[in-house]
Amino acid sequence: MTEQSGPAAEQPAPGEQPAPAQPGRKPRRRRVVLADPKGRGRVLRTIIELEEQTSVGEKLVRDLIRQQLRTAFLLGGGTLLAIALLPLVFYLFDLSDAQLFGVRLPWLLLGLVPFPLFYLVGLLSRRQAERHERDFVSMVDR
Repeated sequence: MTEQSGPAAEQPAPGEQPAPAQPGRKPRRRRVVLADPKGRGRVLRTIIELEEQTSVGEKLVRDLIRQQLRTAFLLGGGTLLAIALLPLVFYLFDLSDAQLFGVRLPWLLLGLVPFPLFYLVGLLSRRQAERHERDFVSMVDR
């Protein structure tokens, strides 16, 4: 009798039990392959579209850039508006003559108020950018 070799001989047909090991011979090895999770093909297709820069991939990247640009303009514009309105607030509340520790109050406020504001806007901007990127990755991984 001749013994078969190759993949067909190594694995039993689906639903069959493997042949029992014969004395003096090593048992045959079985290759076990785990099934890919459902939807994995769609993720790979989306990643390929991003890498190959197809029209769908370009639209996904363009949307991410648009979201981050919108966030940057809103935060930057709000910060600029807040800083630009400080002199108007000083004029309306007549703070130009007020002094604190021998220094005029508008100078102190213009020198101290913007820095914590800039820090908070930077922190918020970073968090929003990370959130947009997480949303983008989760959309691609779906």
